[in-house]
Amino acid sequence: MYLKKVNGPRAVTLPGGEVLTRADLPDMETKRWVASRKLKVVSAIEHGLISSKDAMEMYALSEEEIEEWRKALHDGGIERLKATRQR
Repeated sequence: MYLKKVNGPRAVTLPGGEVLTRADLPDMETKRWVASRKLKVVSAIEHGLISSKDAMEMYALSEEEIEEWRKALHDGGIERLKATRQR
């Protein structure tokens, strides 16, 4: 079996015991960002699976978008990552 050379770890263990691998990350062609995909990207960044720079390059995201997702997650959990209109 051939494993592609990557910088950094291939998998990280999240606080709840779940293992997050690079294969679990959203497809690089992702255009529709639902809360579960945002959560995986933020978790990957925060636990050292990928860097913010890698995420920006992989998904054509801005630094501001990633920071907004991180802040939303820490302020209110996955519910805050949902892109619904504020009332």
